[in-house]
Amino acid sequence: MSDGSADAVIVRTEDAPRYTDTPLYVKGLSMVAGPGTGFLDPEYDYTTFPEVVSSAADAYLQAGVTDPRSELAMAEVHDCFTPTEMVLMEDLGLAQRGSAWKEVLAGTFDLDGEVAVNPDGGLKSFGHPIGASGLRMLFECWLQLRDEAPPERRVAAVERGRKLALTHNLGGAPGACVSFVSVVGTELSN
Repeated sequence: MSDGSADAVIVRTEDAPRYTDTPLYVKGLSMVAGPGTGFLDPEYDYTTFPEVVSSAADAYLQAGVTDPRSELAMAEVHDCFTPTEMVLMEDLGLAQRGSAWKEVLAGTFDLDGEVAVNPDGGLKSFGHPIGASGLRMLFECWLQLRDEAPPERRVAAVERGRKLALTHNLGGAPGACVSFVSVVGTELSN
């Protein structure tokens, strides 16, 4: 087990200007806990996390996102295992079902691609410090959207004008997990 910790200053929207001229705004925030029936369901095929699909749909609705692939600049996803990252790209609506591997090969999720995924290297590149992973993901969104990320890992979609980013975390096993999705942005209004 790897441990970690992190902190952030989170304030009401109207108080943000007291702390920074360039705040990030929470546009959507959703957590979905599944019923834990995946292992019991003979139809469950382990190619999706229904909880991720539901939490993403809820966060997108709150944020006013109708086409995540064309509206998000980047996504930090819970890539605990390589195949999980591709399943998540599909569950989050960044790729059609069964096509994430093709999109990876086409460069869709690269730094200069349509929507960058895990521009900082993802969970495994940091040793997946469980207690700090979610906030670390938000920090990467903060750096990228404020154009403060190191030059070697800047997301091209931000430079092209996109102002939204997503973070995703999950816990548990396939068919029995909890999913958390946030959408953050640099503009107050949707």
